[in-house]
Amino acid sequence: MPRYSKLILSIGSMIAITTIAAASPVWAGTLANLERERAHLIQALLDVEITPADRQTRLETAQRRLIDLERMVLRDDGLIGRNTPHVRRTFSNYDLTFLVHASAEKNLTVADAWLEQLGISTQSLMSAKAGRR
Repeated sequence: MPRYSKLILSIGSMIAITTIAAASPVWAGTLANLERERAHLIQALLDVEITPADRQTRLETAQRRLIDLERMVLRDDGLIGRNTPHVRRTFSNYDLTFLVHASAEKNLTVADAWLEQLGISTQSLMSAKAGRR
């Protein structure tokens, strides 16, 4: 009988630990959220499988979310004084990090602002040839 009580006790403790771990909130910082949303926006830009209308809808939704997240990062007091490589890289690459703000400041679409930062122009895209290297 003691053997079964140890087994029941260990199963009960595993259930309790799992319940506590599952109930604890997952915390992602403002920078992580911003990067995730920016990745979704860029993925929508580059996705060849969707229609232009669907792409436009996804981009509009992503831009609204991104502008809010960019404001949150700019106002995040938790980033003040943090000298991590991630934070330094974020603020040194303003035009890529704060993509929606930078595109509005330059009077460009988000896609054009992103491509400009990568050194790709609309003209170079239009003159590019598809092929293998």
